[in-house]
Amino acid sequence: MSRDDDRNNLLKSGERLDDLQKNGLMIIQDPERFCFGIDAVLLSGFAFAASGDKVLDLGTGTGIIPLLMAAKTDADSLIGLEIQQDSADMAMRSVKYNGLEERVQIVHGDIKEADKIFEPASFDVITTNPPYMIKGHGITNEESPKAIARHEILCDLNDVMLAAKKLLHPGGRFYMVHRPFRLAEIFLCMCKNRIEPKRIRMVHPYVDKEPSMVLIEGLRDGKSRIKVEPPLIIYDAPGKYSKEMADNYGF
Repeated sequence: MSRDDDRNNLLKSGERLDDLQKNGLMIIQDPERFCFGIDAVLLSGFAFAASGDKVLDLGTGTGIIPLLMAAKTDADSLIGLEIQQDSADMAMRSVKYNGLEERVQIVHGDIKEADKIFEPASFDVITTNPPYMIKGHGITNEESPKAIARHEILCDLNDVMLAAKKLLHPGGRFYMVHRPFRLAEIFLCMCKNRIEPKRIRMVHPYVDKEPSMVLIEGLRDGKSRIKVEPPLIIYDAPGKYSKEMADNYGF
């Protein structure tokens, strides 16, 4: 059997291969479950990982952030933790499809049990694109994969921060994308868990619209000082990405 045949056998019924437009990488997704959005792409560009770094992505879904960071950074090890078995399985198969088994690992497990899965203070970088919405807000089926990805059903903001606190070594970096309307809560939760906010960047759909996302960097046991970066504008006009999006993210 050829390598192409072996790779094609990694897809299951209802799944599709999507081109990540980076180093020839592809990702396996099921549109009936949950597909990654632009927020994950922006986070992978905002986060920094150096050669030798060990990176953990909390709530990795189908592995989009570890895959993109494998292409964009020189991190030695990238691990994605995902509680939904089907999503974790897709992520594992995407890693295999791209031949990244030596650098990228997917672990099926619960963020709330992360300190039992991994050694304490063992990571240089933690990334996360957590559920944005509070449990109960517009949910019709709490067991659906899309609801779990979007709402705080299986974990909440403090669960994520507590895991990061336990798993980052002092001076380790934390990166998250979230919604601006929860920023005050986010900062309080970060500081409570000894992750000092150090850098933020608001993301606006258009230059004259309110921000729809915020990118945040924190430092484990860092000192109190925060840098607010210039806003990132996604579109110049309907259907036309901004120059920064085109130059830096390939849109």
